[in-house]
Amino acid sequence: MINNDKKQLRKELIALRDSLADRDVKSKDICQRLMSLECVRNADTVLIYASFGSEVDTWEIAELLRKSGISTAYPKCHNGGIMTFHVVDSDEQLSGSFHGICEPDPSLSEPVITDRTVCLVPGVSFTEHGERLGYGGGFYDRFLAENDIPKTALCFESLISDELPTLPHDIKVDMIVTEERTVFCNAEK
Repeated sequence: MINNDKKQLRKELIALRDSLADRDVKSKDICQRLMSLECVRNADTVLIYASFGSEVDTWEIAELLRKSGISTAYPKCHNGGIMTFHVVDSDEQLSGSFHGICEPDPSLSEPVITDRTVCLVPGVSFTEHGERLGYGGGFYDRFLAENDIPKTALCFESLISDELPTLPHDIKVDMIVTEERTVFCNAEK
């Protein structure tokens, strides 16, 4: 029952996101707010994702991170629900692959995850408590269950929900950056 609820809710929220006005302006505001965070400014590596569709734009974020001397690593999805990250020095090292989402070549090196590594976690919607409605593959939940690193979501303010259908294995984010504010979720680890 909850899977059908999630699928329908995901569809409705993506339609809402698709219809948002000024997404480019809001994405730039989110980018500026994210880049001002101490944990990002002091990061050695940011695990980032290639935005697609109407998601918050991560392309400018990646460029600014690299210009600041911060490594960027992108996810590669593998059979069996496994996801690995690979260090990418330029957008040209990404190509369309998993459901049309740009991914790195798996031959690129994997990042060394340290206490200064930050993970940007994609999602359709989030609650102020860090609950996340992802895209349904479970790749991030599996990866984050094995890697205890700061988890930051990028989300348009209008996609912050009061509640979302979640399951015990769903990993919460620690922080959400919107165009209007930064939410510290106090998510349980």
